[in-house]
Amino acid sequence: MTRARFDELIHAPTRLSIVSLLAASKWADFQFIRDSVGLSDSALSKQLATLEQAGYVEIRRGFVGKRPRTSARLSSAGRVAFEQHVAALQEMVVRSGSTILPR
Repeated sequence: MTRARFDELIHAPTRLSIVSLLAASKWADFQFIRDSVGLSDSALSKQLATLEQAGYVEIRRGFVGKRPRTSARLSSAGRVAFEQHVAALQEMVVRSGSTILPR
């Protein structure tokens, strides 16, 4: 069972959106993340840099032909932090007497 631990870094809405998106994929292209989360290039770069500095995200930079290509994935530490954060949120919901609706 995952230990519940609220994570202030992940909890920010933009970073939570990015981390949850990355949790569902192996690697995600920068453009896909940007479009899915609805951020500008510079805003996404800043958020990914913050997550990378915390050790939650791994960034892969390369080229396809002459075009730069950036991808990101959740690191194992990032996955653990995300799972613990989700568990903490679920505990809060349960304590409130509410329920989490199944998908």
